[in-house]
Formats: sequence, C-alpha cells, structure tokens
Amino acid sequence: MHNSETAPTIPAQPVKDRLTAWLKTIRAQVGLALAALFLLLAGSVAYTLYELDLRKHDYEILNLAGQLRVTSHAMVNQAGNYLKDTPTDYEAYNRDLRLFYGDLQRNIALYDKIISNFEARRLDADLTGKHETIYCTWDERSKSQLSRTADIWRTYRAGMFKQLGDDLAQPRLNYAAAYMVTNGKMLLDASNDLAIAFQTMMEGKLALIRLFNQIILGLAAGLMLGLVALIYFNLVRPLRQTVSGFARVARGDFGHQVPVQTGNEIGQMTRAFNQLSERLHALFRLTDRINQGNTLDDSLRFIAEEFRDFLPVDWVGLFFQSADGTRWVLERQHDTGPRTLREAGHFMLPGDKPDLSQPLNIADLSQYRGARADDLFATLHRYGFASATLLPMAGAANSQALLIFAARQPGSYTTEHVEFLSNVAGQITHSLDKTVFLENLVVATVQGLAKLAESRDPETGDHLLRMALYAAIVAEELGENGEYREQINTAYVREVFQFAPMHDIGKVGIADHILLKPGRLDEEQRREMERHPSIGGEVLRRCEAQVNGLGYSIFRVAIEIAECHHEKFDGSGYPKGLQGEAIPLSARIVAVADVFDALTSKRPYKEAWPVERALGLLDEEAGRHFDPEVVAAFKRSLPRVMAIYDQHKHV
Repeated sequence: MHNSETAPTIPAQPVKDRLTAWLKTIRAQVGLALAALFLLLAGSVAYTLYELDLRKHDYEILNLAGQLRVTSHAMVNQAGNYLKDTPTDYEAYNRDLRLFYGDLQRNIALYDKIISNFEARRLDADLTGKHETIYCTWDERSKSQLSRTADIWRTYRAGMFKQLGDDLAQPRLNYAAAYMVTNGKMLLDASNDLAIAFQTMMEGKLALIRLFNQIILGLAAGLMLGLVALIYFNLVRPLRQTVSGFARVARGDFGHQVPVQTGNEIGQMTRAFNQLSERLHALFRLTDRINQGNTLDDSLRFIAEEFRDFLPVDWVGLFFQSADGTRWVLERQHDTGPRTLREAGHFMLPGDKPDLSQPLNIADLSQYRGARADDLFATLHRYGFASATLLPMAGAANSQALLIFAARQPGSYTTEHVEFLSNVAGQITHSLDKTVFLENLVVATVQGLAKLAESRDPETGDHLLRMALYAAIVAEELGENGEYREQINTAYVREVFQFAPMHDIGKVGIADHILLKPGRLDEEQRREMERHPSIGGEVLRRCEAQVNGLGYSIFRVAIEIAECHHEKFDGSGYPKGLQGEAIPLSARIVAVADVFDALTSKRPYKEAWPVERALGLLDEEAGRHFDPEVVAAFKRSLPRVMAIYDQHKHV
C-alpha cells in the first residue's frame, strides 16, 4: 500500500528539476523567444496571405468599373462627334449606321453585361477572361451606389432607344445622339461614382490588413526588445569584463588588435577575433569599393585594383557557361596590358569535366602551349600570362560563372590566395549579380525601345540587327587602327552595338501619315520628319536624367546616336548642322552602317543595291556626308561586314 502510493511521485521530481534547469539556460530562453516570434510572424504572414487571396479578384472588379467609365465616355464622346458631322445624304447615313450605330450597340451590350454581373454579385468568366466565375460581396455604400448607377443606366438606355425609334434597322441616330449628349453627364457621374465607391471599399479592406500587420509588428518589436534584454542581462553583461577590449572594434575601429592576456579559451577567442578584425578591415574596404561599381566594367576594375593587396592581378575576366554547358563565354574583362581577349569569345576548359566545386590554381600556363585554339588556358598563355586561378561562382538564376585571375609571372598564386578567394566568393558574387542585373536591364530597355521604334516601320526586316553589328565591327576596327584608337575601348564598342538600334527612336513622335507615306514627302512633311533626331535625343535625355538621379549614367552614347546620326561631315546635315569632329564619333559610325544597310536592303519602294555600288557611294560621300576615317575602317572590315550581310540578308 505504501509502495503503491509513493511510486508515481519518484520519477516526477527529476523531470521537473531538469525542465526547470533547462528553462534557465540562455539557449532555451532564446529558443523559446525565437519560436514565439516565429509563430507570431508566421501567423501574420498566413493571415495576410489569406486576406490577399480574398482580395485577388478586387482588381477585376476595379477594372470592370473602369470599363464602365470608359464605355460611358466613349458613348457620349461618339455621340458628340456624330452631331458635329451629321450626315447629309443617304451614303453618309449608311456609313454612320455601320460605324457609329455599331459601336453604340457594342457599348450598350458591354455596359448591360457589366451592370447585370455587378447586380448578380458575380463576374462571368467570359467577362473577366478567367477560367471560373468570380463571386463578389459589396459593402452598403457600394450596394447603394450600384443600385443608383443601374437605375440611371436603365433610364438613359431607355431614353436612347426611344429616340432611336421603332425601326431599329433605320434608327434615328441624330435624335439618339442629341439625347446622349444632353443626358450624358448624368451617366458619366454615376459611372465615376460607382468606380469610386468600389475603390473606397477595396482600400478599406486593405486598411484592415495593414492595421493587423501593424499590430503584429508592434508585438514582434516588443518580443524582440524582450529578447534583446534577455541576451543582455543573461549573456552580454556577465562577459563585459572579458570583452571590454573589443569595444573599439565594436565601435567600428576594424583592424584594432585586442591584447591577448591568457592562453585559455578566452585567449583563443581573442586571438581568433584579432584575425577576424584584421580580415574584416580589409574585406569591408574591398566590398565597399566593389559595390561602387555601376557597371560590370567598373566592378571588374575595382576588383583588380583592390585585390592587388591580397594576390597578384594582371588580368581578370568574368565567364558564363554557354547554354549547352560545353563552353565558357567571356562576358567582360579588365586588363592592365595593351592586348585583350575578344569579349563574347567561346572557350573550352582542359579535360572532360574539370572539378569546379572549388577554386582552381594553375601555376604554369605554359604547359597548355600548343593546345587547341579555343582552349582557355592556352589562349591566356598566348596573351602573355603565365599563371591563373579560377574562382567558380553561382550567378543569377543558378547560372554557372567563372571569375579568372591571371598574372604574368608563373607560380603567382598560393594556397593562401585560393583560400582568400573562397572566403570572399559570396561578396563578389553578390556584387557582380547586381551589376549584371543592371546591365541586363539596360539591354532589355534598349531592345524594347528599339522595337518600339521599329514597330512604327515594320518593313525594316533585320535592319536593326545588321546595322548594329556593322557599327560594332567598324568601332572595333577604329579601336585597333586609325586616329580614334585612344577614344575606343571594348566598353565603347559594346555601347555602340547596344544603342545603335535606338538611332530612330524619335520616329515614335512622327505621325503615321508622314512616317508611312509611300511616296515622296512634301517640304512641310520633310521638315516634320527631320524632327525625329531631336525627339529621340530629348526622350533619351529624360531617361538619362532619371538614372543620373540614382547615381548612374547609361544613355550618353544612345543620345549621341539618336540625335546626331543624320548630321553630315561637311555640316549640311540636321538637326543642328554639326560639322566634322563636332559630330560624336558614335553617330558618325552609325551613319555609315545605317546608310550601307539601307542601300543594300530590299524595300517595297526599291531593290537592293549591289554591295559594290553601295561602297562606291560611301567613297563618293566620304568627306561630305561621312567621316573619311569611318568609311576607311568600314572598307577594311568588309570581310566581317559581308559575313553579317550574308547571314542576315533581307530577302
């Protein structure tokens, strides 16, 4: 009896003691606080997602309410236009019967369908374009306004049909139009009031979500403050005497060395901290410099300059893996010497499947002498480099990338260098991802703007691609030979290629009846057409002003090309009549490429000129229309130009 009564209490006491002791530990207290914080935030996220899922159809409602406004405006405006030009003969009446009356019937049907769906509290799939019917709920204000708008619409609709008369095959359009204009304000106001009521309802629902999240954030902030207090009183304060020497480092004095006073764990921690402090001082300076780069060229230059304190750097290049995974494409490079690899070149790595899970150190590149022409290490050796190290990186969207450092002395890279690169790979990847994204965004913007201009003149075929390639080839040739070598580098060539397609962006501001006129323009139309360089320059200047405000410069070369590609070397061009080298070099290059492609391409109004005839015209216009140096570079590049011409010929 005694044993049976006391046995259950024997194991309970140790469990309780262990639980109490565990709850007093900092890991338990921090863990429980973090768990509570997680549950609080997870609940907030779950609730927000639930509410946002309920709100996902609100945009459809607002869109349809907006359609009501647009439709009502369209009906009233069309009626007003009809009254201004009332038909005076049977032929004109039949025309308006087909156009004005047809549009009126469609607008009435659309307004009827939207209003009936709103009143039924559902949005049919054929109205929203969704795969299912959307069911809606309204607040009292929206219900009241919907009822008023529906009543006003039915009154307005009945009045229209009354004025149209009984014979809808021969309706009295002028009477109906007069009625629509006279009573249109009532419908316009009702449609606008309904849209405002719906918008106010949606904003009220979102305000509730914001209020809930603000409350949750307040609770989370309080919990975080409690957690901070817990850590301070249970961990930081007991260690204050031990870490007092770290205060200068904590205030930002990176590089400060704390005296090592003992050989125990605290001493070991101090020694490790001193090493960390020294490395942080170097890495913070390095990261700050790299992140100053607004372009990939800037970032690679900063990397090359700052890394020289840690390892030898005579050349650095960024490679991305090709789509088929067999080659590596040189995206960008920075070189201290006069010779550089060709960007966008495709290279192979030695071996079937080289291990790229860790940095790879090549102490002597001469061992790859005589390898195939596209072997990357052999190519680096041909360009005068003796050793290299490869830093594998995971780029944006998990794309594989290589950052390769090369030096002109053999055996330049040690195990410590490789370890350093492994440690900073994350910071480098983040910085380069940022700049690659920005440059890709610029390229996408350029392509979109170029397509915008091209869409106004759809008979250009591959003109933009060909002339951009021609311009890049000529720029490369001028950078290697001739008097403009000091002005042109790989970045300049790249910008010429990217922005050449935007030369006619200003045509978006030219009226279609001028831009698409099949015959010769008269004098007034010609003057209007000649405004397109100024229009393009102004558009791009506004774009440049926007990005300048963010600390970037992107469209400088684009402005030069768009604004000056119709200037002539002798000063007889437009819009400013610039002469000689007052015309930006980029515009002089694009002018030659643009005219050559226009001459050698077939158009609806002309046949393609033979290449020899087009070259003859370039020679004839050298010094008048074109820069003679650019024409000469174009002719020196003719084999490459013809390869592009044959590949992308406009048939």
